Amino acid sequence: MAETKYIFVTGGVASSLGKGIISSSIGKLLQARGYSVTIQKFDPYINIDPGTLNPYEHGECYVTVDGHEADLDLGHYERFLGIQTTKANNITTGRIYKSVIDKERRGDYLGKTIQIIPHITDEIKRNVKLLGNKYKFDFVITEIGGTVGDIESLPYLESIRQLKWELGKNALCVHLTYVPYLAAAGELKTKPTQHSVKELQSVGIQPDILVLRTEHPLSLNLRKKVALFCNVDENAVVQSMDMPTIYEVPLRMQEQNLDVTILQKMGLPIGEEPDLSSWKEFLNRRHNAKEIVKIGLVGKYDLQDAYKSILEALSQAATYNDRKADIHFINSENLNDANVEEKLKDMDGVIICPGFGQRGIEGKFVALKYCRTHDVPTFGICLGMQCMAIEFARNVLGYADANSREMDETTPHNVIDIMEEQKSITNMGGTMRLGAYECVLDPNSKVYQAYQSEHIQERHRHRYEFNNDYKEEYEKAGMKCVGVNPESNLVEIVEIPTLKWFIGTQFHPEYSSTVLKPHPLFLSFIKAAIDK
Repeated sequence: MAETKYIFVTGGVASSLGKGIISSSIGKLLQARGYSVTIQKFDPYINIDPGTLNPYEHGECYVTVDGHEADLDLGHYERFLGIQTTKANNITTGRIYKSVIDKERRGDYLGKTIQIIPHITDEIKRNVKLLGNKYKFDFVITEIGGTVGDIESLPYLESIRQLKWELGKNALCVHLTYVPYLAAAGELKTKPTQHSVKELQSVGIQPDILVLRTEHPLSLNLRKKVALFCNVDENAVVQSMDMPTIYEVPLRMQEQNLDVTILQKMGLPIGEEPDLSSWKEFLNRRHNAKEIVKIGLVGKYDLQDAYKSILEALSQAATYNDRKADIHFINSENLNDANVEEKLKDMDGVIICPGFGQRGIEGKFVALKYCRTHDVPTFGICLGMQCMAIEFARNVLGYADANSREMDETTPHNVIDIMEEQKSITNMGGTMRLGAYECVLDPNSKVYQAYQSEHIQERHRHRYEFNNDYKEEYEKAGMKCVGVNPESNLVEIVEIPTLKWFIGTQFHPEYSSTVLKPHPLFLSFIKAAIDK
C-alpha cells in the first residue's frame, strides 16, 4: 500500500464520549488486518502539554518513552495497540502557535501577515501528516480533542476540511455523537446528533461514518433515520453502547463491520476477517474471573482518571491472575493513626500513588507504617516509593524529622533530595527526569524474579531522588536498594526482602502495561495480594 490513509475522529454533543476508545478500537481492528497504524491526539487547549495541568482538569498525565508529557488518551492507544507513541503523537494548540510564532520571529515568513488561515492551519496539516510522511504508516488516526462547536477547535476542523479535499479517498472522518435517552418520554433522541452533524457540515466537513454513543440499544429504524438526516450511508451508522469494559469495544465495532466500512470507503481490499484470538482470550479470562482481589489505592486525587494507567494495569494483572480487581480509593488526606486499621485491614494489597506536593502526604506515611508492620503486600510508585523511604527513615532508622526536600526545604535528614548533578540540568521540565531510563536489577530480589531480567527500561516523571548518602544505613536496617540507574547510580527501586511484597519504584511501571503484555511488577504484586 503506497499512500498513507488518514482517519479523523471528531466528537459532538458532549465531551468524554470516548473518542480515544473508538480511535484505539479502529486502530486495533486495522492493525489486526496487518496494516501498520499509529494514532495521534490533537488537543485544542493552549497549554504546551498537560504536564502542568491539575489531574482534576485533565486526568492523569501520561508519559511517552521519549519523555513527553501527554494526554491520557495516548495511554489507551498504547494499551490497545501495543505500540509506543512519542512527542509527535500529541499536539496542542499551544505547540502549534508556539511553532508558528517562533518561525515568525526568525523571519521565516518574509514579512507576511500571520493568520489562522493559512499559517496556523498549514502548521496543523504539517503535524497531521508528519508521522505518515516519516514512517510511511498505512493508517494515521487523528483524534481531535474537545467538541465540534468549541471556538478552540475551529482551526483543526478547517485543517481537516482542507485535508479531506486534498487527500480525496485517502482521508475519512468518523464523527462520534451521543444519543440521549429521555426517561420521562421513554424515548431515545437523535436531535442532538443531527445538530452536531449540521455543525460539522457548516464548517465544510461531511462525516463519512457516525458512531452513536448510547446507554440503550438503537433500533434499525432509528439508525436509518440518522443516516437519512445526516447524509451518511446506512451501514456507516454504528452504535457504541456502554460496555462492562472498554476492551469489549473493538469486538462490538467489528460485529458492526466498522473496519470493513472504512476499507470500502478508502478503496482497499476487504480480505479475511481477523480472529483477534489473544484479545478474545483476555476478555474471556476477565469475564470468567469470579474471585476478587481487593486493592487499596492510597492517593489524594478523588477522580478515577487521575490514576488511569494504574487502574488499567491493575485490572490487566488481575485478569491474568484469573481475578477481578476490586479497587478501593482511600483518600490519604483523611488517613490517620486512629482510622488506618479500619480502612486498610480488609485490603489484600495496597498501592501508594504517585503525585506532587505536600498535600495528603502524611496519610501516605500512616498507610505505609501500617502496611510495613502488618506485612500487607505494598507497591509504592514514584512519590509512593519516596514515601516508603521517608517512612522507613522516620520509624526504623530513627530520624523523626526525615523528609524530602520537596516537602521541607530545611529538613536535616533529606533522604529524598535533588542531587547536585541535577541542579545544573536545565532541559525539558527543568530538573525533571522524564521518559525511559535504564535500570539494573539485583539478581537476588523479588523485582528480578518478576522481570526475569537484569536490565530493564522504565518511564519516569519526577524531580526528586533517593539520597545515596543514606544508602548504606537503609541496607543495614533491611530496606534494600535493588534497582539502580547504571549511568547516574541513582536508586530506582527499594524493597524489604523480609516482607511478603514491599516494593517501591521511582519510575511509573503502569505506563507500559498493555492488554496483551501486562506489566511483570503488577502481575507479581497481584499474585502476592492473592497469596496474602
